[in-house]
Amino acid sequence: MELQIDIGGRTRTVIVETKDGQYHVTSDGETWLADAAVVDGATYSLILPGTGYTSHEVGVAAAGPHGDLSVHLASGITTVRRLSGAGRFGGRGVQAAQAVGTQQVVAPMPGKVVRVLVKPGDQVKARQGLVVVEAMKMENELRSPKDGRIVDVFITEGTSVEAGRLLVVVE
Repeated sequence: MELQIDIGGRTRTVIVETKDGQYHVTSDGETWLADAAVVDGATYSLILPGTGYTSHEVGVAAAGPHGDLSVHLASGITTVRRLSGAGRFGGRGVQAAQAVGTQQVVAPMPGKVVRVLVKPGDQVKARQGLVVVEAMKMENELRSPKDGRIVDVFITEGTSVEAGRLLVVVE
């Protein structure tokens, strides 16, 4: 898939290919390998093997009437707009950021709950932290996919969870 995108006012050509279960992302003549996993409805965990095996959390949310995305990185927030190219832009994160109805937040990987940040009845905003799960010596904050109210919290701090376990329900 080849895309023309505007990142913070600069146009770039980005080519994304999948090989051997990894993404090969080429931009400005340089190619990076990446492993990606969905953490919650609007957050991805990226590992770039060429730069070590540190997980980078990337949040994605809709950011305007033209399909712009607000991409939240450790270094700051960048607005991205697709100028041309095939494929759905933004993936599941964008859909979840605009989610309606009751949403279930599940553990994306096995780990241990180290913090529960909400309780039933709390009002939350989209992308607000709900639970922190430690996996592979990294803490991953799972965030709300929408504005809403916490209906149920099914875990406590110290709980070991398997991938797919229901953690929190937001309506």
